[in-house]
Order: sequence, then structure tokens, then C-alpha cells
Amino acid sequence: MADKPRRASEYKSEQVALVRSTCLYVATKLGDLMEDVVVIGGLVPSLLIDQRDLLDGVSTHVGTMDLDVGLKLALLDHGRYHTLTERLRAAKFTPDQTDEGRLTRQRWRAGTGSVTVDFLIPPSLPNDQGGRLRDIEKDFAAIIAPGLKLAFQDRRLVRIEGKTIFGENAARELWVCGPGAFVVLKALAFLGRGENKDAYDLYYLVRNFGASVEDTASCLRPLLEDDEARRALQVLRDDFLDHDGVGPRRVAEFLQGGPNDEIQADVVGFAQALLDRCR
Repeated sequence: MADKPRRASEYKSEQVALVRSTCLYVATKLGDLMEDVVVIGGLVPSLLIDQRDLLDGVSTHVGTMDLDVGLKLALLDHGRYHTLTERLRAAKFTPDQTDEGRLTRQRWRAGTGSVTVDFLIPPSLPNDQGGRLRDIEKDFAAIIAPGLKLAFQDRRLVRIEGKTIFGENAARELWVCGPGAFVVLKALAFLGRGENKDAYDLYYLVRNFGASVEDTASCLRPLLEDDEARRALQVLRDDFLDHDGVGPRRVAEFLQGGPNDEIQADVVGFAQALLDRCR
């Protein structure tokens, strides 16, 4: 599978639209199981922030190249994952493959389409480590994602409508990771892999969600009893408060291809404002 783009200019609107259409298609097929799943990852900002009603000077979110779906642990406790995988297969989804032909059990693809769906699950066993796989069925697994349980505490019901990847007109309500949990997950993702896109996603949401930074902070504060949430705030302190720190620099690199004083100052300002409201 090709590496993810490192710059905003490499994200194509056609691919972004396909991810949204895939999300809608998955929602129509999983039906009542959608109560136990939550959309996370790079699609979240465009679902939480109305891209048709942005303030002057605010660019639309670049979107994402794939769909990330978080699974509630209850799916395992009650064996409902069998229903999940049965519905995915009936919907023409199959495990994806690496360029070398190996199955990627945590990443599925609909037919020969270009959009993949990654499945993630919170840690629940003493030896669980973030980034490793939890085997669920022979050909189905999920990536262990620390902090994911917070996306089921802070989540928003969002209605999406349009065409599915098979050209069907549809509309569904689905659970989307809330802004507080999104900050946690993206900060932890940045700590783990340092990608430009993770820094940008975090910055875009904090900058543009709601009427002010307080709207994100009010969703984040109730999560701060959790160790992973506090760890995420430390990532902001360590990586996003220095003008030339890795966070601001990588946002600038993602947007402009290199350092940009104005963007970096903006990143620092919004990170500091969020931290000030989460003391």
C-alpha cells in the first residue's frame, strides 16, 4: 500500500469524496451495529466542522485517504463481531493486501475500490500494546489503540447524506469521535509516528471547532481523569508550544512544504489556548 501523502497538496478531492461515500456505505450495511462503532481518524474534522459554513479565511479540511473505525469492546464480549464480519463480507468487503500480497486483517477494502477501512479497538488485556493487532477472527483483526475508549465517552451523532460508493442515494446518522477525544487520539498518534497529517488534523480541529477553543476544551476536560488524556496534554506541551518545535513545523510543512512563521505561530497560539483552559 502506498505511503500516505505528506503534504496537503497531495490530497485529491475525488479520493476524499470516496472516503465519505465509503463511510456512508458502511453505515447502511452495519445498521444496528453502528451503536458499537465510532468514526475516528482524518475524516472526523470534516464531519464535526460544517465545511459549507466556514468563516472567511478558513480553508476546508483536506480530508483523508482512508476510513478509520473504532470498535467498542462489547462487540467482543457478546460475540457480535461475527455479525460485523458477516455484514462486511455481504457488503463486498474483504481483507486488503500489502504490496507483497500479504493479508492485512485489520484493513478491509470494498471490491477493487481505492478506499480502505482500518479497524481499531481499545486495549483491554494486561499485555496489550498500542499499534499491535488484536486477533478477532482468522481473517479479521483490529489495531490496539490507547485512548480509543474516550471516543465512546466523547462522541457526536452526525448525519451524513449523499451517494454511497455504489451510487446509491442514502442518509444515515453515525457516531463520530468528539473534539475532546479527537485531540487525545491525534496527540497520541503524533507521539507514536510523528506524521505531518496528525499534527495538521489536531491543529485544524482545535482552531476551527465551535465558536472558540473553549468548545473543544469543554469536551476535553471531563476526560482528564484518564491517563491517556493527560499523556496527550503532555504531548501538546512537549511538541506544540515551541515555535520551531516538531508540531508547528510539521503543520507548516504539511500546508506549505516548509517552515512558515505565521502558521507556526498560529499552531503555538491555539495549543497554548487549549492547555490554558485544561489546567
